[in-house]
Amino acid sequence: MIKMMLLAGCGGFVGTALRFLTGKLCAHIHLGSFPLGTFVVNVVGSLLIGILFGLAENRGVLSPAASAVLVTGFCGGFTTFSTFADDIFLLLQKGQWWMFVGYLFLSLALGVLLVWAGRSMVR
Repeated sequence: MIKMMLLAGCGGFVGTALRFLTGKLCAHIHLGSFPLGTFVVNVVGSLLIGILFGLAENRGVLSPAASAVLVTGFCGGFTTFSTFADDIFLLLQKGQWWMFVGYLFLSLALGVLLVWAGRSMVR
């Protein structure tokens, strides 16, 4: 149990560091109010977790240790529901209704679509 927790923690560190860098890069290239950094990490993470779960289910190539590092750790650290929820709150608070609707719809629709695409890629 301790070993798996440490593996997940190591994967989480890498995912979190990459999320931080992605957010900084997106803030540097996009100055608008659309939360591009959070959007990018969540949709890319959706594709990645679809691929990983597809590999685990269809090919049995993901060991419990690899799942702890990659799925729980890396993907858990890389993606961020709490920041997504805060972004949604801030868009509502600022009265940016169309940005709110677009961000919410695009995030959910692309997230689900990319999980499906990732799973489909490894069939």
